[in-house]
Amino acid sequence: MSVAALRRATRETVSGLPREFWWLWTSTLVNRLGAFVATFMALYLTIDRGYSASYAGLVASLHGLGGVVSSLVGGVMADRIGRRPTLLVAQASTAVSVALLGFVHHPVAIAGVAFLVGMASNASRPAVQAMMADIVRPEDRVRAFSLNYWAINLGFAISAMGAGFIAEVSYQAGFLIEAGMTAVCAVVVFLKLPESRPTVQKTEAEAGSTVDVGLGTVLRDGRFMSVVGLSFLVALIFQQGAVGLPVAMGEAGFTPAEYGMAIAVNGVLIVVLQIPVTRFIEHRDAKRLLVVSSLLAGYGFGLTAFAGSLGVFALTVCVWTLGEMINAPTQTGLVVRLSPVNGRGRYQGMYTLSWAVAALVAPLMSGVVIDRFGAEWLWGLCAVVGTVAAVGFGTLMRRLPAEGAAAADVIPVGTEPEVRTA
Repeated sequence: MSVAALRRATRETVSGLPREFWWLWTSTLVNRLGAFVATFMALYLTIDRGYSASYAGLVASLHGLGGVVSSLVGGVMADRIGRRPTLLVAQASTAVSVALLGFVHHPVAIAGVAFLVGMASNASRPAVQAMMADIVRPEDRVRAFSLNYWAINLGFAISAMGAGFIAEVSYQAGFLIEAGMTAVCAVVVFLKLPESRPTVQKTEAEAGSTVDVGLGTVLRDGRFMSVVGLSFLVALIFQQGAVGLPVAMGEAGFTPAEYGMAIAVNGVLIVVLQIPVTRFIEHRDAKRLLVVSSLLAGYGFGLTAFAGSLGVFALTVCVWTLGEMINAPTQTGLVVRLSPVNGRGRYQGMYTLSWAVAALVAPLMSGVVIDRFGAEWLWGLCAVVGTVAAVGFGTLMRRLPAEGAAAADVIPVGTEPEVRTA
């Protein structure tokens, strides 16, 4: 591809999106650039503080549990008090709790604050996704979600490299830098992002009642909850890159540095290829994309059973990373298409919950399977789960609602009395 063609492709990918989206994108990028704590938490607890690996694992689990709780809480807040206030509360709370984590020393206090950090940091995700759906046109949403996913991975790739250097100087500096950058995100939201929560135009039939979308509504939505279940299966597979793969490579005699080289392929590919992949998938059938991405994820990890060298491990990472790049924006866009406009926060919260729960279950699952049956069984199980997810998506999406079907129900905020949600 020529330089001119590359410039044209990039311009077409980023053009046509509203200014508010780019401020939200900037906030996401800054947030991920400062995401140091998750990277070096285990090293901080075991090396700097002298705690056991078991205690470090407990803290990591509590951090994940906090994310599970806040997935639903953040979604409810985004619908009830608005996207902007939820983002401000979540980001301000994250900044305070991360800074506090760098100063507490008692093991109980560390564990408790880590739980709070997990809650605060994850609470903003449903609001970000709901706001993005509010401000971006339906036909541009896959592109917008993909660009946001690209920003997350670009920021994480840079922060992961910087975390090591910062940890060598001062772990506490890492906590304070992350707290400061999260506070910057809150400032960006406060200064540049207006509230985007849509109001819903009542019909005459609804004139005497209030549109009510609560968590019960979400739980009774059978097809959406089936999508959440399939999302959980896909998330279980992708989590193996961080939990099953390093254990299996270690047992096979590979060093931590070699695992780092293999998994680095994931971040490099996403940063380099996410925008071209977005152009390829943007207007393609979501059902086929989710089926293909589930198979790429399952069989990408399944091929790990045959890896005997670092090069082959890196090749398997390429396969499931391609599935990840297709799945992330497509599945987030699907959640929007299945969500009522006045319940986007709750629906995105439930979707986020599927990933948070997978992050808790995956380490236990991979450990038990590897210990009792061997790593080959784990990779075979990934292939089976990916196949089940692919069949599930193909079955559920035969009558997918048209993109933007709910757009006629939305009116600009402030032109009509807002419909309150439960």
